[in-house]
Formats: sequence, structure tokens, C-alpha cells
Amino acid sequence: MPAESKAVELSVVYNAVHRYLTGRGIKVTRSLVGPYITSLEMAGCSVTILKLDAETTKFWDAPVHTPALRWKV
Repeated sequence: MPAESKAVELSVVYNAVHRYLTGRGIKVTRSLVGPYITSLEMAGCSVTILKLDAETTKFWDAPVHTPALRWKV
């Protein structure tokens, strides 16, 4: 499947999860949508949800420099 199709599918899943959470009063403040952890021939997707407090938000927002993920570097 082309990468564009996978990105669209992941966006559809994210939008559904976001609507579900916000519909229940949960504020979504950070999100990553993409093929960050993959396996050959992997079918489906995964969703991870974390309740952020001030300390974990500080770590989340810190610079990241890995082969698969980079920001604020």
C-alpha cells in the first residue's frame, strides 16, 4: 500500500479517537500520527493514550533526536 494511503488511514483513525475523547470531556493536547513503530507485514494500527501532568509534559516537549523521530533539535 502506498505511504499516502497509510497516512490517510491513520488520520481517519486519529480523527475518530480525537472525537471520542473530546466527546467525553478529555482534552487532547499532544498527538503523533504516523508509522513510528512498524513491523514488516504489520496489519492494523495501535493507539496509545497518556494522561499528561506538568512533569511528563516537560519530557514530551523536550528535544528529540532519534533515527525515526526528531523535533526541536
